[in-house]
Amino acid sequence: MAGGAIHAATPITASQVQPASLDLRLGPVAYRVPASFLSGKNRVSDLIDALAMHRIDLSTPQPMERGCVYLVPLEEQLGLPPGCSAKSNPKSSTGRLDVFARLISDYSPQYDFIAEGYHGPLYLEIAPHTFSIKVRAGLSLNQVRFFRGGQRSLVGGFADHDTEPGPMRGGAGYGGQQREEWISVDLRPDSGREVVAYKARLHTPEYIELDRVRQYDIAAFWEPIRRPPTGRLVLTPEEFYIFVSKERVVVPADEAAEMVSYDPALGEFRSHYAGFFDPGFGVVDGQPVGTRAVLEVRSHEVPFMLEDGQRVARLVYEPLARDPARLYGAAIGSSYQGQELDLAKHFRRATDDSQAAW
Repeated sequence: MAGGAIHAATPITASQVQPASLDLRLGPVAYRVPASFLSGKNRVSDLIDALAMHRIDLSTPQPMERGCVYLVPLEEQLGLPPGCSAKSNPKSSTGRLDVFARLISDYSPQYDFIAEGYHGPLYLEIAPHTFSIKVRAGLSLNQVRFFRGGQRSLVGGFADHDTEPGPMRGGAGYGGQQREEWISVDLRPDSGREVVAYKARLHTPEYIELDRVRQYDIAAFWEPIRRPPTGRLVLTPEEFYIFVSKERVVVPADEAAEMVSYDPALGEFRSHYAGFFDPGFGVVDGQPVGTRAVLEVRSHEVPFMLEDGQRVARLVYEPLARDPARLYGAAIGSSYQGQELDLAKHFRRATDDSQAAW
């Protein structure tokens, strides 16, 4: 930022700077577009001129309807030096609302990856799938992190299909190499939790305004799934679910981690739309106690059965160039440290009096 590689017309605030990532902000306007697209051989602004159905002023909260696609120029722009690339992902709260938030840059053949040395604007494609939402300028729906040199694809094969899920604990000594761990779903019939998952309701009474925290009743938007006596649960095709992992994740100060969401070898479903963990996740008062990962899951085309302990994703740890000045946690306003089965921060917690009826 000091050197101008990251810049914005509106000054970047300290609250945007996370331990190993930067929150990006929505700009003052949005465009309704007929379809999702990649820029490919084009500038995104030229595609907006050709495709935009209408322009939306985001100076006040404006609706974005589920099933529709919107494009928002972001406040931040990049002028990356040679040898520096970047990657984006939705913030946790965005993924837990079943909102696709994918970064697009000029002349790019893929979402969320920013080429080495890129100079230019950034755009966010927003596609609410389950809930209609309201957004305004200045909100952060995604975050970006920066890499020295190229990035290894996280879509390739697994480290070891025969390795049992181990402790989600890292540390130094990996020689700058990525390492991977499995994440599995918790459907234990003896867990002591009455509710093991939530399924989103398709017809809800109001928009979810994304800058309102702990404001919405869970029961109006979510159907609780009781613990199955068999430890198995059948997913309804194209319904959206929230689960929690069996494992407790610990991300040490010298690493960050990313959840890899989908591999067809695991089954016909997608898990975890957001999936980035800053250093310090699962570390409380300096102790690596671990925090469960929340999993956003959607089955495709056919009913699919999940079983307690079934692997649904892998966690890929990346070594950091240096230890961050601060870590994820309550001290910097992080929302999900110590979470169990937790919905997005916009909903009142299930332990609130207003939720006690069920």
